[in-house]
Amino acid sequence: MAERARRGKVTVVGAGFYGSTTALRLAEYDVFDTVVLTDIVEGKPEGLALDINQSRPIEGFETRVVGVGGGSYAGTEGSDVVVITAGLPRRPGMSRMDLIETNAGIVRQVAENVAKTSPNAVLIVVSNPLDEMTALAQLATGFPKHKVMGQAGMLDTARFTTNVAEELDVPVSSVRTLTLGSHGDTMVPVPSRCTVDGRPLTDVLAADRIEHLVDRTRNGGAEVVALLKTGSAYFAPSAAAARMARAVIEDSGAVMPVCAWVDGEYGISGVYLGVEAEIGRQGVKKVVERDLSDSELAGLHEAAEAVRAKQADVADL
Repeated sequence: MAERARRGKVTVVGAGFYGSTTALRLAEYDVFDTVVLTDIVEGKPEGLALDINQSRPIEGFETRVVGVGGGSYAGTEGSDVVVITAGLPRRPGMSRMDLIETNAGIVRQVAENVAKTSPNAVLIVVSNPLDEMTALAQLATGFPKHKVMGQAGMLDTARFTTNVAEELDVPVSSVRTLTLGSHGDTMVPVPSRCTVDGRPLTDVLAADRIEHLVDRTRNGGAEVVALLKTGSAYFAPSAAAARMARAVIEDSGAVMPVCAWVDGEYGISGVYLGVEAEIGRQGVKKVVERDLSDSELAGLHEAAEAVRAKQADVADL
């Protein structure tokens, strides 16, 4: 049998619900040769990897999953993509910013290890607070800024789309939405770029209902946390991170809302921010600018300044 062409390796750091579900999704795509799942807990990633591997004959994929516990990075060397999920999840009543000091220490340590073992990787950060941890990961690795991005806009946009579809009782496939800005209070849902079956959202929903859905989107993570009582969302977030990793390894050029380094786009410079970007083998190929309303653009500038202040603080953590 002819040997398959090398398709690459992806490492997922953190074997909690988010990390393990991301690893499963990446394996089932069958676009990587190897998915490595790492964690500080001994045995957990190894057990999860064994379980996922035994699903291969049933689901029909060949990607091999390798578990590495005890905080080791052995076996992760030369990864093409690294997804950082490590860190504490939110508890009810906590904001993403409440996690900043604890998760900063974790993300910095992970990023430094990744820089040693996979110096050419593209980094996808999902640890909260997202925008700040993405900036910290870039500083800790010293990687080019285009090779470090965060997962937020994909998730927030998916939540906005779902909220609109449920409000109108239409298929999610008929709805197109967009969110920019930060993954938090200064998130900027963009109704002017939203459509339902090709019609502007403003033509099918009253302004007060749109605002309600915007608010629900902005608080989407907290809504899940409050219902779960322990832990936070991981099915939708893992889907978003996995899609980003797939776009990297396939060099697809897919345009996705992500947390990316902004350098002049929308009149904003020098900050990691939620924008649309073209994703490929080298990470962010370019930031894609859209026409925004005056209020949406103002919201994006407000988000940039809020995030900029926090990213400056996190550099010392």
